[in-house]
Amino acid sequence: MSTIAFDQFALTRIADFARSLSRLHKTSRRRLVDDDAIDREFNAVCQSVWGYTTDDISDDLFSDADHVFLDSLDEAQARLFAAEQGYDLVDDDGMLSDWWGYCWMILAEKRGLLTPENRTAARAQIEEKYRAAPNVIGVIVGR
Repeated sequence: MSTIAFDQFALTRIADFARSLSRLHKTSRRRLVDDDAIDREFNAVCQSVWGYTTDDISDDLFSDADHVFLDSLDEAQARLFAAEQGYDLVDDDGMLSDWWGYCWMILAEKRGLLTPENRTAARAQIEEKYRAAPNVIGVIVGR
């Protein structure tokens, strides 16, 4: 008998938050969908689940081992990792399209990186990157 068992009802089912995103992915198979629309919807899912988005955490906060771990994940490993942390990455059609991004957020949560201070620093980094770009006069930030 397996030593690992998960109560599927105790897991946060990310698919419940990602219905609109899943529809966008399905639509994108039939016709062109703006990448920004998918990014906005992915961020909305992350905001709903964690209160943060991938833009709120700098890649630099993850250790080299964390990057290797994330880069080596396949769908089966991701599903197990997420379940161990209390999340379900499966919807009615199988694995969620954005499973890797969700694992990134799950690991950030596990490492304690989802903090207001890290959000402020990550957003400042993004703003600085835009300001350094040629032909950029200013950056409008919604707060």
